[in-house]
Formats: sequence, C-alpha cells, structure tokens
Amino acid sequence: MTLGFIVGKFYPPHHGHKHLINTARAQVDQLIVMVAHHASQKIPGELRKAWLEEIHPDCEIHLVPDELDDDSQQWAEFTVRYLGRSPDVVFTSEDYGHEYARLMGAQHVMVDRNRSDVPISGTAVRSAPLDNLDFLEPCVRAFFVRRVVLIGAESTGKTTLANMLADRWQTTWVPEYGREHWERKVAGLPMSGPLPVWTDEEFVHIANEQQARENLAARSANRVLVCDTNAFATGTWFERYRNHRSLGTV
Repeated sequence: MTLGFIVGKFYPPHHGHKHLINTARAQVDQLIVMVAHHASQKIPGELRKAWLEEIHPDCEIHLVPDELDDDSQQWAEFTVRYLGRSPDVVFTSEDYGHEYARLMGAQHVMVDRNRSDVPISGTAVRSAPLDNLDFLEPCVRAFFVRRVVLIGAESTGKTTLANMLADRWQTTWVPEYGREHWERKVAGLPMSGPLPVWTDEEFVHIANEQQARENLAARSANRVLVCDTNAFATGTWFERYRNHRSLGTV
C-alpha cells in the first residue's frame, strides 16, 4: 500500500488544489490530505475540511492546527508523529516540497508549480472571490455568492421583484417555501371554514427547508442569489404568530 500525503491551508479549496489532489490520488493507494487551520483565518478549518470531503470522498481529510513556523524540519517531524510513519510520496505545488519530503525520507512529486495548468491561487480567490467563481467547486462557490433577501408582508410584490432582479442579473432566485407549504396545508379545505393553526414545528420545518433551498441554489448562482425570503424572516413571522421566540434550530 502506497501512502501519499498533501498538506496545505486550502484557504479556500480551488481547482488548483483539486488538480493537485486528483493527480496524487491517481498515483497512490491511499491519500491523506492535511488541512492546516489557524484561528485568524476567516474561513473556518472545519468548513474547509467538509468541502474537501465532499469534493474528494475517496481521500482521507484531516484537520490540524497551524501552530508551527514555516520550517520544513518542524513540519516534517510533526507529520511523521501525526501519521505514525513517513508517507511514501509527498505531493506539492510549492518549492518547499522537495526538502520537506526529503526530511521524511519520502519521494516528492511537484504538480503544476507555475500554475500553468490551473491559473489560480488562494490569494487571488480571497482578494476577488466573485471574479474567480469558475475556479471553485459548487460547495465552495455557495460560500462566496452574495445573497440579496427581499423582506415584506404578503402580496407586496416580493415574488415579482425577485424574478425581475434575477433576470436583470442573469442569475437564479429562491421562491418562498412558506407559501408553498401553506398552499398544501389549505388545499381542499372549504373557503368558509376556519383557517388551520400554525404550529411551532411547522415554522422550524419551513425555516430549515428555506435555508436548504437557498444553500443549494447558491451553488450555481451567477455571483448573486436573489431570495424571496430567508430563515431570519421566517423567525420574525414566527414571533408575530406565536408570540414567543422559537426554540427550534435552523
């Protein structure tokens, strides 16, 4: 069994990282990818780890604190202690890779050092994320897409405006799930009868479903996602109808 190893910040993961990991995975039996995170970084390490697990389900993704200096000797010693052995092959796109691998007695494979195969970097994404969405996988794109939320009472034109804005910006929009839920709830009931009562559980369900649909749409939105409403607005309506704050989670 050949053990391959990659370490990086993946801040955030982009197609250059994907190219590196895919190249490595094709050459080894087992690939461990180590995500180094620091409290000062604005994208949590846990989230970056989750993204990589979705993008590369056939790899082992590990999260470690980034507490060492940029010193190959320190990182080599830490890596061997952490893995319990030296990796067979280290894959990097950086100049430090050869020395880092040598210190562990591992082979080094350099992948796209000049960024000619995939011309992107984490710095470029962080400085202008909306200009670099095409270099990001859907789960990462969704984090950076701007979300515009329309707020207002029923029958004030939010849905029409959401549709118009989406057309104007050539993007997608998320309808109000609460309306869909309500229409199903009252379907078939007599017009003259009393309206059904809203329950706490329904509001929690509506908020969760609204958030899930919003997050899904953000994966393919063009820079901006228009939302007819959002989970926060659902919470506000809950307080109005139920006269207390929800204890449910979204």
